Amino acid sequence: MTTVTKEIVLERLKTVNGPDFSGDIVSLGLVSEIFIADQKVFFSITVPAARAKEMEPLRAAAERVVRAIPGVAGAVVALTAEKKGGGMEAPPPPARPAAPRPVPAAPAAPRPAPQAPAGHQPGKRGVPGIEAIIAVASGKGGVGKSTTAINIALGLAANGLKVGVLDADIYGPSMPKLLDLHGRPQTVDGKILKPMEKYGLKVMSMGFLVDEETPMIWRGPMVMSALTQMLREVEWGPLDVLVVDMPPGTGDAQLTMAQQVPLSGAVIVSTPQDLALIDARKGLNMFKKVDVPLLGIVENMSYFIAPDTGKRYDIFGHGGARKEAERLGVTFLGEVPLQMEIRETSDAGTPVVVSKPEGPEAKIYRGIASKVWERVNEERGAAEAAVPSIVFE
Repeated sequence: MTTVTKEIVLERLKTVNGPDFSGDIVSLGLVSEIFIADQKVFFSITVPAARAKEMEPLRAAAERVVRAIPGVAGAVVALTAEKKGGGMEAPPPPARPAAPRPVPAAPAAPRPAPQAPAGHQPGKRGVPGIEAIIAVASGKGGVGKSTTAINIALGLAANGLKVGVLDADIYGPSMPKLLDLHGRPQTVDGKILKPMEKYGLKVMSMGFLVDEETPMIWRGPMVMSALTQMLREVEWGPLDVLVVDMPPGTGDAQLTMAQQVPLSGAVIVSTPQDLALIDARKGLNMFKKVDVPLLGIVENMSYFIAPDTGKRYDIFGHGGARKEAERLGVTFLGEVPLQMEIRETSDAGTPVVVSKPEGPEAKIYRGIASKVWERVNEERGAAEAAVPSIVFE
């Protein structure tokens, strides 16, 4: 097998032009420290935050040339606004009178007012047998939301709760792969579906109902009908909590799900870099608009500990999600490292919380699960306190 080195990767990256064709991304100092593990290459590229969207082709080009290197099994390349060296910490002065049109920044939010407590969501019908429903969401795809959702669910179960998982991503269901769970659900009297079960979890996903190769070309009403059936026409109970792995993004399907499902709260998953947090803010704002309590933020791919040296690498920056949580007055639930074991166990259908329950990664997820459940109970207490009592004299 060809050995992939940092030098080889850097040489290939020198063929990728920097912004405005002013040089290559290596010479401009835009490439972070490169880390290679199991023939997979990880690095980030520093770009001006205001030009994030127009820089996506640059990121894709860098990923493409690295993946083409003989011996490379994969590449994870992210854009970041965090300074990694090389003069791109701020947009350069325009060479032409017309400056690049900036991406609108999320409006600065004042310290949030008290959130609407769980249960104070008019027009939302509860699901029999389920005590609490938690959404795990992200502003965009590719941040490890589904892996985070399943490990939080397993963490809640490890903490003694009865837990179910609803895979709400109709177009790209992940739970069959993450749990190595396949087959068709059985029915009760031909109407109500029995959820599939694995590792003590009750699970429902479109991936159990439709062949993997079948393209899902559905419009919004069909998606919502399918989600409603998987939520309300499944024999879930009794459950302490149902974890909903939401579709990525903040489109109509996600908004309608947040409006119609009686959510006890939402967990937002983000990566550390500033540009991912711009998307995470969209998810936060969506739930705030529909009065769903924000249980907290998880920073995924937060750092990397090299297995051979124990050295820590902040490949995609670090601490951005924590700072955002502090800014918004939202609970910071924890940092999950970028570790090959988390990805490998997830790909194998044996998530790290069950396959290596005493390992450091499993302990992190169990700690996050404990904080999530504490926040759910806090919101319940707030809801009960908000209900006026009637006194007869």
